[in-house]
Amino acid sequence: MAKNKGLLSTLELKSMVSAGEIDTVIVAFTDVQGRLVGKRVSARLFLEDIMNHGSECCNYLLTVDVENNTVDGYEFSSWERGYSDMAMIPDLTTLRVVPWLPGSAMVIADLQTTTHEPVAQSPRSILRKQMDRLAAKNLVPYVGTELEFIIFDETYRGAWAKGYDNLKPSTDYNVDYDLLASTRVEPLLRDIRNKMDAAGMYCEGVKGECNLGQQEIAFRYDTAMKTCDNHSIYKSGAKMIADEHGKALTFMAKYNEREGNSCHIHISLRSKDGAAVFADDKAEFGMSKMFRHFLAGQLKLMREFTLLYAPNINSYKRYVAGSFAPTAVAWGLDNRTLSLRVVGHGHGMRVEHRVPGGDVNQYLAVSGLIAAGLYGIENELELEEMTGGNAYVADKPHVPATLREAADLFDNSEVARQVFGDEVVDHLVHSARTEVAAYDRAITDWERVRGFERL
Repeated sequence: MAKNKGLLSTLELKSMVSAGEIDTVIVAFTDVQGRLVGKRVSARLFLEDIMNHGSECCNYLLTVDVENNTVDGYEFSSWERGYSDMAMIPDLTTLRVVPWLPGSAMVIADLQTTTHEPVAQSPRSILRKQMDRLAAKNLVPYVGTELEFIIFDETYRGAWAKGYDNLKPSTDYNVDYDLLASTRVEPLLRDIRNKMDAAGMYCEGVKGECNLGQQEIAFRYDTAMKTCDNHSIYKSGAKMIADEHGKALTFMAKYNEREGNSCHIHISLRSKDGAAVFADDKAEFGMSKMFRHFLAGQLKLMREFTLLYAPNINSYKRYVAGSFAPTAVAWGLDNRTLSLRVVGHGHGMRVEHRVPGGDVNQYLAVSGLIAAGLYGIENELELEEMTGGNAYVADKPHVPATLREAADLFDNSEVARQVFGDEVVDHLVHSARTEVAAYDRAITDWERVRGFERL
């Protein structure tokens, strides 16, 4: 298979550095909040040293909150442990140019301790462990993520100064599949699409969505790790490109009381030789036994694993009846009211998991999908009858309603502790409970509007 344009070999990087085309290499990884973080290093130092040995960073990057505050109570990193280093080890298969940053290349890193052990709490490590479990069964996961976002006619610094209040969306009405009003933001959308292609991705296209200013740019599916790496680069890069255009965009799950930003995740498995193990033309609905077990595992563990799909306080505001965000733990064929929507045939036979929002950490979510599916396959769980019609009124279990509930379910999940390990479960649960505690202390605009004068 030909190498995607934008991806670089080390020889190509050396040539571009010698020619003065690249002077900076970004060494980056995705933190627990799903943010792309790291450092910029000189291209010469990268080639001479970091490329083969890695670069150090503080291990507190996996334990801070969204404000980058240090948080007590983590086993992995703390004041008592001295906030020591961890090493960012470049995965050179991810090396690429960064068209939206002049003179820059980027590489995704794996995290190791100072004794050269993988950092178990790193989102990329968590996903790799689940992919290794699949590989032991000669299975390969293919994944596509569909990120929605809302564009505002405002800069990020301007939005901050306004307290994110009274921001003007880039369109004035519902632009779902619209080709007229969406044209007003096409200069930005086209720039994002083309620059992502130039960074080694495969952009499929863009469409308007229901909320004011809402859009979705879709990318071609790939193996799970490649998709998750690209997801992080795209999400970070799209914000940077928007800033260059004097715009701001948000991926938060529920910006207002209209439709939220989803991140539907499509997943399918193939054998190592490329066979479509989810498909069986002779079976009902074309679904193989393995696929049925895989889906049964998703249903069995969805509530216990929701923390991996909905990691923030705001995530749970999406789950409103009639909003195209699911509330029922159920599956069916091409039904957008369900949490699990089965679509496709042959190699395209897959499930679309509709629970994650735009704020999801994709490495953690895909890890959860794989682990739940493997649980169903290994235990040969029987798949319940599909749900038809409007699942919002179906008599089915509901996804958790709050981050507090999801954290408790994940904390008490025997399966989660078995497949992810206590150190990972405890780390993610502590992160969630830190957010819950911060939210419980906050005084909101909603409270002031209702209570300042009238209560």
